[in-house]
Amino acid sequence: MDKLPIVYVRGYAGPTAGIDTAVEDPFYGFNAGATHVRVGGDGDPMFYQFEGPLLRLMTDESYQLLVHGDQRQYLLDAGQGTIPKGSLWVYRFYDQAATTFVPPPHQNVVEKLFRHLHQGVTADGFDIESAAAGLYDLIVLIRAKTGAPKVNLVAHSMGGLVARCMMQKICYQPDSKGQDREPPRELVAKFFTYGTPHGGIAFQLGALDWVEQAFGPAGADIFAPPKMYGYLTPGATFGDLPPDGTKWDPQELPGGVFPADDVFCLIGTDPKDYGVSRVAVGPKSDGLVMIEHAYVRGAHRAFVYRSHSGPYGEVNSEEGYQNLRRFLFGRWGVRVDLDGLPQSPGPDDQPWPVWQADLRLTIRGLPIVLTEQLAEHWCPIQLNDEIQRPGDGADHPVPLVSTFLEEPGAESPHDGRMRYTLTLRVFKLDQQNGTFRFANHLEQVPDWADSLIVDVGPRPGGAGLAAWAAWNSAVHGANDQFDPITDGLPQGQRDPLAISREGDAYVGRIPLPPGARALPVLGPSAALTIRVGDRASGQGMV
Repeated sequence: MDKLPIVYVRGYAGPTAGIDTAVEDPFYGFNAGATHVRVGGDGDPMFYQFEGPLLRLMTDESYQLLVHGDQRQYLLDAGQGTIPKGSLWVYRFYDQAATTFVPPPHQNVVEKLFRHLHQGVTADGFDIESAAAGLYDLIVLIRAKTGAPKVNLVAHSMGGLVARCMMQKICYQPDSKGQDREPPRELVAKFFTYGTPHGGIAFQLGALDWVEQAFGPAGADIFAPPKMYGYLTPGATFGDLPPDGTKWDPQELPGGVFPADDVFCLIGTDPKDYGVSRVAVGPKSDGLVMIEHAYVRGAHRAFVYRSHSGPYGEVNSEEGYQNLRRFLFGRWGVRVDLDGLPQSPGPDDQPWPVWQADLRLTIRGLPIVLTEQLAEHWCPIQLNDEIQRPGDGADHPVPLVSTFLEEPGAESPHDGRMRYTLTLRVFKLDQQNGTFRFANHLEQVPDWADSLIVDVGPRPGGAGLAAWAAWNSAVHGANDQFDPITDGLPQGQRDPLAISREGDAYVGRIPLPPGARALPVLGPSAALTIRVGDRASGQGMV
């Protein structure tokens, strides 16, 4: 896929004191990586390093980071179309609010103390709509100087709200000269967010929500869900609330503005490695943003066991980078649905038991899990809720996961085949009147568990794709010894998966194993439907 410029937009820095610290980093934190340990073959810890998303895109995708003292001045001085399209840019919107770029005022001791206290609770000079307007201007300048038709936006936390303010509001307002701006579809190709509070920031204690909205210390009122209406809605003013009787939802990205299929939201599920805010927000979060508020509805998602930021944060994680890289550059989009489910997970005349599913997705060659929804991380798939949601009858599909696969290189040892594995576990909870019942319970023992291994690659002797799939429980031996994976099955079961062509998508259906279909929540017709779409065709995911 053709390279496009990538623009990074950082998150909330807090009051002026935090802003002054943030601007000291020339790359606003996107250069930060991480170090940790993995258990080696002898059982001892081994050092493992991730270099950070900026450096990895430079080494993996041959991007260039062009600063030359002042990236904006460098852009202004360059000729039209002279800068490489494969370039990285950091939007430094906080610079104008920092106090470190101007001489300090002459003040006595009392004045200095007051200034220090003031800078600890206010964020003078920052305004989200001004930041969004500046982002628009930067994108227009980058397009002119690179000749690229669009850019890719990559944002952390509040940076995603700055980008959405630009796309949903600023683009539909005249600029300072009274000229119409371009619509977001003409500016942005893809939009990736790390831990963005698309639904705002909410607290377990309602009084804190009131303080956030009413007082907004250090500009934090931009995260109050009702007040997001003002900077995400054309014609509204910050402070305006949704009109009475409307069902305005901050997590809805209007389809006419920008397609949700071109948005990817990385959702953190580890609150314990973040700061004190984790106590106020609660465990079902990344320590600051609740899991249920960290995505745009209809967008692609990945759940990673990472905190909002810091040494174990989402941005400086390999999980985040691998999802980003595949979303931006992966040719093949893969979507997996669970379908053929019954009308209810139990007899109609009895209370429904609670059924949950854990999910993990891994890709061959990666040292990390690409996405995982686990009960222990507060985000299992609630099968009861999925069955009861509106649909087209009993067998309406439950969306499990969507991901992206890169085209294997010429040096691939697997004849061009890509392999991914979907691990599923299904549990039943005995819960009545809000109380767990453990009389018949086996802790951490699923009612069914297995891994589906799928190889996707060129069709032998012909055009198009072929797929080979096998449940790991049926493979006779170590799975890395068989390529395609069906070579590990008994004779007579080794044929490629039967797939059909639907437009630009290849579609295959794989029944769940008998043990899974014996569960009442899944039923005898339960199957996984896999769709593989060619993004190079311009059709996106299907």
